[in-house]
Amino acid sequence: MTSRKPRASSQARIEQILAAARALLAEQGVAALSIYAVAERAAMAPSSVYHFFASVPALLQALTADVHGAFRACLLTPIESAQLHSWRDLSRIVEQRMLAIYASDTAAQQLILAQHGLSEVTQADRQHDIELGQQMQALFDRHFVLPALPEDIDVFALAMELGDRVYARSVQLHGRITPRLAEEGMRVFEAYLGLYLPPHLRKREAPAAGDSTL
Repeated sequence: MTSRKPRASSQARIEQILAAARALLAEQGVAALSIYAVAERAAMAPSSVYHFFASVPALLQALTADVHGAFRACLLTPIESAQLHSWRDLSRIVEQRMLAIYASDTAAQQLILAQHGLSEVTQADRQHDIELGQQMQALFDRHFVLPALPEDIDVFALAMELGDRVYARSVQLHGRITPRLAEEGMRVFEAYLGLYLPPHLRKREAPAAGDSTL
């Protein structure tokens, strides 16, 4: 039995709820979020919100999935091979795109980088990081011939998590990702990858076969 997509009317209400939750997150942070506050912002009855999201963590998990959807989309945005002289060029392009998402989406900062202590959201974020890391590795492999990488750890996912630690520190101290700590986060990301990728990787003459948008 296949799962059905929500009807158009239901999908519209879900999007309305998520938009309200996103706005509240950006304004007040995770601690102030409640089903009743979201219902008030969305101009609907709390029971309508509960119909789609049984709890605040369920709501936050849906928002986290949306944020990671934006991250995945940024990896699918075409990159001109001529721009890439080393894997570090690709690393910087990827991190700059992700930083642009954080800069334009305060709710994303609150979900991924703020210290909210919600284990359900943290676990969902880590699972999304693993999937994102696999997609990023495929992107690197499309442009460069990668060496053998460990199978017992997700190198690219861990590199992202380490960079996020620096961005999270910036949000904690300054309420945003400052240019200085954005640069430090990118350096951490590159430095960790540099433990497994040699300084000079052979660039593929043409991007490897795969998703044509990479």
